[in-house]
Amino acid sequence: MKKKEKIASQISKLEEKYKDSGQDLSSYLDGLLYQRYLTYWDYIHLDTLLSLQVPRTYFPDEEIFIMYHQITELYFKLILHEQKQLVDDKAQNLDFFIEKAKRINSYYKALISSFSIMIKGMEKEQFLQYRMALLPSSGFQSAQYRMIELYSTPMENLVHHTERDRFSSKNTVEELYEHIYWKKGATDFTTGEKTLTLKQFEYRYTPRLIRTAKQLQNTTIYHKYLQMPEEKRHNKELVKALKTLDMNANINWPLMHMGSAYRYLGSEKGQVEATGGTNWKEYLPPSFQKVVFFPKLYTNQELKNWGKQWVDHIFNPEKIKK
Repeated sequence: MKKKEKIASQISKLEEKYKDSGQDLSSYLDGLLYQRYLTYWDYIHLDTLLSLQVPRTYFPDEEIFIMYHQITELYFKLILHEQKQLVDDKAQNLDFFIEKAKRINSYYKALISSFSIMIKGMEKEQFLQYRMALLPSSGFQSAQYRMIELYSTPMENLVHHTERDRFSSKNTVEELYEHIYWKKGATDFTTGEKTLTLKQFEYRYTPRLIRTAKQLQNTTIYHKYLQMPEEKRHNKELVKALKTLDMNANINWPLMHMGSAYRYLGSEKGQVEATGGTNWKEYLPPSFQKVVFFPKLYTNQELKNWGKQWVDHIFNPEKIKK
């Protein structure tokens, strides 16, 4: 096809596309004529992006802290972007499922490897000073991370493991939400009183989380997996991708948090309190949380020992050597 014929064909297709909009093609072409050329900095809103780091103190490393958490939230958004496509897919296409799971794992891999920025990239002395200006803010308050969990697995799998046997899919979303595992991470064990961090988070996000959980009933990624034909469920590549996702989200990622917490909050005189008042030493270890997105992929023994070896490695390195 000659160039002029190709352009004529394209114009004809554009006329077809815009004929129902109430404007003729000529109007759209005028808009294209007057429109400025698109630049890189305008397209990604670079100036706005670079203006979003607003430290509350004069310590230089606080800006690193802010940027790292902003980057983390963008990765969480990428994970949710893939999860939403999986949940919305009605075709039960195996290759599509595997591809999305692998993409999610690639984002987790980047997050996990990037944590060295937090562990080694800031001066401990600076952190311990500027953190006092952040009270009661805490990474615990990441709503996107809670959304990732809701998209991954039914809420009964997110109930704290000490109470999980008492709940099932027959319970209401509201009942399950009240006993979700992460609330214990910001609750005083002695008094049962919620920290201000948790109270703020619940006030801001509870309606959205409840609404999302109801929308996802019987359609989480785990549900989508269980609803697949048996031969697809046993696909080795799919099983490996989902197990890797489970380990990344519920073992490797929390352990990187622990490494960072020990680096900055641990001391010979005893642990330093987190800015949000979370009992991080009890809350972060995977063997304490025992959150598993896809439990039927594991044996009972594997579930019983979930994350234990990794936690032993941090708490009792000599035990691993033996």
